[in-house]
Amino acid sequence: MPRPKASTRPTETGHYRHTRLSTPHRPLVVLAAILVVGSSQAQEPSTKAAQDSTEAWLSLVDNQSYAASWSTAASLFKSAIAQEKWQATAQAVRVPLGPIKSRTLKSATYATNLPGAPDGEYVVFQFDATFEQKSAAVETVTTIREKDGAWHVGGYFIN
Repeated sequence: MPRPKASTRPTETGHYRHTRLSTPHRPLVVLAAILVVGSSQAQEPSTKAAQDSTEAWLSLVDNQSYAASWSTAASLFKSAIAQEKWQATAQAVRVPLGPIKSRTLKSATYATNLPGAPDGEYVVFQFDATFEQKSAAVETVTTIREKDGAWHVGGYFIN
């Protein structure tokens, strides 16, 4: 599957942000590092809590509870995008797809470092998804284990 053409540039604070995407439906990208990490068909037992957190977060997005999805996201996510911008962007991308019809876990990959992100514990999930208006999509969701030990979504990408 070809990756969308994207570039990252450091901001004045040294953080990286997405500057361009060339896919027809502008994908939602919060953490650029989630684009390519690799995949694994077997899910490690240690990723179960991360998957539960991811599925709860996706349920909020599926139900158009964008403010709640922002509130429960990782601190890295919240520092990358303001709540109002997240709500507007999520709505602009997800509403045209229609309601979710199915979502199947495709892969779960544990990582301790991702390009452009601080070292830490991450699990990158890929889901095959079907929406009412889009028959085949891949959702990539990156979770981060925060200092309190809980997993929170740090990035979301849909193609």
